[in-house]
Amino acid sequence: MGGLVVVGVDGSSASDTAVVHAAREAQRRRAKLHVVYAFTWPVRPMYAPLDPAPFTSLAHDAAQRAQGVAPGLEVAHTVMMGDAVSVLKAESRGADLVVVGSRGTGGFIGMLLGSTAVSLAAHGECPVMVVREESDGTGPVVLAVDGSAEGERAVEFAFGEASLRRTGISAVHAWLPDHAPAGTGAESAERLLAQAVAGRGERYPDVTVGQEVLSGETREVLIEASRNAQLMVVGARGRGGFSGMLLGSVSQALLHHAHCPVAVVRGKA
Repeated sequence: MGGLVVVGVDGSSASDTAVVHAAREAQRRRAKLHVVYAFTWPVRPMYAPLDPAPFTSLAHDAAQRAQGVAPGLEVAHTVMMGDAVSVLKAESRGADLVVVGSRGTGGFIGMLLGSTAVSLAAHGECPVMVVREESDGTGPVVLAVDGSAEGERAVEFAFGEASLRRTGISAVHAWLPDHAPAGTGAESAERLLAQAVAGRGERYPDVTVGQEVLSGETREVLIEASRNAQLMVVGARGRGGFSGMLLGSVSQALLHHAHCPVAVVRGKA
C-alpha cells in the first residue's frame, strides 16, 4: 500500500505507547514509519555547548522499539529543532497519519492533551491519532457520525481502519429528543446515520457495519461507546450533535476521556 506514518516522541511513557501504536499502524498500511523528536533549547549561558546527542539517542531508541514491535518495518528517525506543534504540523503535510501520546515531557513539555495534541488535531494536514493508553486491540472501530459534509472523510478513514484491523464498524449518532427540530423523530436520526455509511460495501466488503442512534448528551454517549472499542474516529468539525465542533467540547472531551485511542480527521477542500 505504501505511505508514511509519523510519530512524535519525547521519552515519556505515553510516547512509548504511541510508538507501539504507530508501528502497528505502519505495518498494517505497509507504510514507512518516521520517528520525530522536536526540541527547543532552554535559556542557557552563552558558553554552554549545544549537544543534541541525548535527543538523537532517544529517537534512535524509539525507532528500535518500533522495529521490535513490527520486525521488517522501514523506520527512520529524526531530531528537529523547533516547537513540537510546528514540527509535527509540517511533517503532517506528507504523512498519511500522525500519532502522538496523550502526555509528554521534553519536546512535548506540559502536554496533557494541551496545545500540541489539540493544535495538531485541529490543524494537521492528515488524520491525527492521540493515544491515551495501551489497549488490547479488540472491539470495533467506533465512528461518530454527525451528518456533516466535513464528516465524510472521517467515515472513509474509519472504513479503511476497520478493514486494515480486520474488524467491524460501530457507527454511532447521538440524538437528544428534547433538542430535535419540531416534527422530527428518531427515524430522521436513523436515516442520517444510514446515509452516512451507505455506498461503501463494494470497496470494503469485509467490513461489517452496526448502526446505533443513542439518546443522550453527545460527549457522554461517545465516551461510553469508546469503552469496548479499539479506536474512536471523529471529524474535526461538525454540526447537529456536534454543534460548533472545531475541536470544541465534544472532541476535546473524547481526547481527554475516551477509553481507546482517538483519531481526529479533518476534511480537506
